[in-house]
Amino acid sequence: MDILNDTDSMAIFIDMFRELPCLWEINHPHYKNQTKRKAALDHVLEIVKQVIPTADITYLRILIGGLRSTYLRERKKVQDSPRSGAAGPTSPPPPGPTPPPATSPTAEPQPGMKRGRKTRK
Repeated sequence: MDILNDTDSMAIFIDMFRELPCLWEINHPHYKNQTKRKAALDHVLEIVKQVIPTADITYLRILIGGLRSTYLRERKKVQDSPRSGAAGPTSPPPPGPTPPPATSPTAEPQPGMKRGRKTRK
């Protein structure tokens, strides 16, 4: 029986893992203490051996590493996904104001302007 395929065993394992913050919380005072971490892993191993008799420390480290990487991958997906209601890049930008028509020498004069050359008086 594999602990990964049994949802009840996995839930128990995760709850037990949460109770030992020295294994996962990097700010915990015993996180860098290898002796305390080894003792905590041995405690977890005793319980895991009830489900998987052939389990050892290596198996336990692989199991924890897989859980950690899966959690981080899923967390990244959630953080990278757009929030609901946010405008996505699929909608084109709204059109800007239309520029005024270009004036050319042959264009009709706008009201209030004279056409032609200035004459001297």
